[in-house]
Amino acid sequence: MQGVFYAFLGTLFTFGITALGACNVFAVRKKTGHTMEALTLGFAGGVMVAASIWSLLIPGMERAKELGQTSYLVMSAGFLAGVGLLLAADRWIQKKSDGKKSKSTQMLVIAITAHNIPEGMAVGVVLAGWMAGNGAITAAATLALSIGIAIQNFPEGAVIAIPLHGEGVGKSRAFLYGVLSGAAEPLAAVLAIWAAGLILPALPYLLSFAAGAMVYVVVEELIPESSAGRHSNLGTLFFAVGFTIMLALDVALG
Repeated sequence: MQGVFYAFLGTLFTFGITALGACNVFAVRKKTGHTMEALTLGFAGGVMVAASIWSLLIPGMERAKELGQTSYLVMSAGFLAGVGLLLAADRWIQKKSDGKKSKSTQMLVIAITAHNIPEGMAVGVVLAGWMAGNGAITAAATLALSIGIAIQNFPEGAVIAIPLHGEGVGKSRAFLYGVLSGAAEPLAAVLAIWAAGLILPALPYLLSFAAGAMVYVVVEELIPESSAGRHSNLGTLFFAVGFTIMLALDVALG
């Protein structure tokens, strides 16, 4: 129970930073035009691609090698499964939304929530290893992982809440959706502590699965939306900004 408490406490901090990022929606004007939407979606796409590579795929390959798994097969299978599930979700949402523009933001919420699940599990697995006396895992390393994930979560809360508000959702409700996207992390960390022996071998699959889900949304939804209209270059520019910021955070805090 002590391990569960520490896992919950550690990821509660990362969850709080997601909520702090979602607070940015309250600083946005009441109505946002297409230009602002292009900026936020482009930024979100850059953040998600960088996170997919440095937060999910690369750590997943390293973890697979440590576990003696064939890393490229494991990561390919998980990545394609993530793409396949989001493709099915896309079809389902398309039928439910009747082609409304809100589909892209719904997909964004699903993808970032899926991304937060393996992050929470990663914190739980590392905590479990530290508590089990694994000499390669220190308390400082565990704390660094939690802080690193927390800082990465700040833009993720914003890139859910702000586009939702841009589509006409009220600020409070958009903030709530941004907050709830991070709620998966504490739950996943507690699950990982309870089932550490089962979760550890599956972690590379989970990481690559989340990467596939995120890349699908970026290619299918965010890039087309941010590139539409007169100011398509602004969406591309802010994609580069989001990618660079997330790259710097991932590498500096990795």
